[in-house]
Amino acid sequence: MIRDKVKGTLPGGPVLLAILVLAGVSFYVVTVGARAQDATMAIGGSVGLVLLLIMLGGFFVVNPNEARVLQLFGSYVGTTRDNGLRWANPFYSKRRVSLRVVSFESARLKVNDLDGNPIELGAIVVWRVTDAAKAVFQVDDYVQYVRVQAEAALRNMATSYPYDAHDDKQISLRGHTAAIAEHLKTEIQERMALAGVEIVEARISHLAYSPEIAQAMLQRQQASAIIAARQKIVEGAVGMVEMALARLAQHGVVQLDEERKAAMVSNLLVVLCGERNAQPVVNAGTLYTG
Repeated sequence: MIRDKVKGTLPGGPVLLAILVLAGVSFYVVTVGARAQDATMAIGGSVGLVLLLIMLGGFFVVNPNEARVLQLFGSYVGTTRDNGLRWANPFYSKRRVSLRVVSFESARLKVNDLDGNPIELGAIVVWRVTDAAKAVFQVDDYVQYVRVQAEAALRNMATSYPYDAHDDKQISLRGHTAAIAEHLKTEIQERMALAGVEIVEARISHLAYSPEIAQAMLQRQQASAIIAARQKIVEGAVGMVEMALARLAQHGVVQLDEERKAAMVSNLLVVLCGERNAQPVVNAGTLYTG
């Protein structure tokens, strides 16, 4: 597998100055040779000018957060990240690779979640190239490769979780955004090792039920939420009734037989679990009727 290897290049300023000086000398030699009708001197100076002209093809510019992959007749020579005007063998091909952070938003994909419900989701992926040689030689088009693999990872991740879950122990797409984002980032990064790309961040940007089932699933969500809320209310109400009976018995406030305890439990549950405020009835008589 081809990996990045550092290739040294020469600073362009001194090389350019040297070429200009040598060009001036060569031009002078050609001029003197022409005046003296010395063919050897004129040809030598002309060859020097041609060589210097070829050497001008070795100049290139490397911008910040950019790399140049160098090749010689198809063979990988190395990668340079030295910024500024640089000079290398003029026969090197010098392919530019950006090392800047790039982000894109995937298309809205239609997939089935863990429960088989059709959903729509999209993601924002932030990435950058860390190995320029891998990005250039291991895949045909690393930008397109990142997009395709990110969408494939998003589809695979969506099928591993339900859209929503009222159980706090179960991770859902809607209720656990941090965990889902971390899973998505890991899922994409595993596919990027071949291309020399690092995933900086990945998170869901769009999540919804498909239009054909959106209304039905909304009603289902509402019903599930009501049931979950009722369960919490009943659990709390039972605990409060138990505490009330225990406190009454502990302090000897009143002695209740089983029938009266059942009536009291029923009344307390109605008060605690009812949707409306209870209307109290004051009993001015005795506790037990004769």
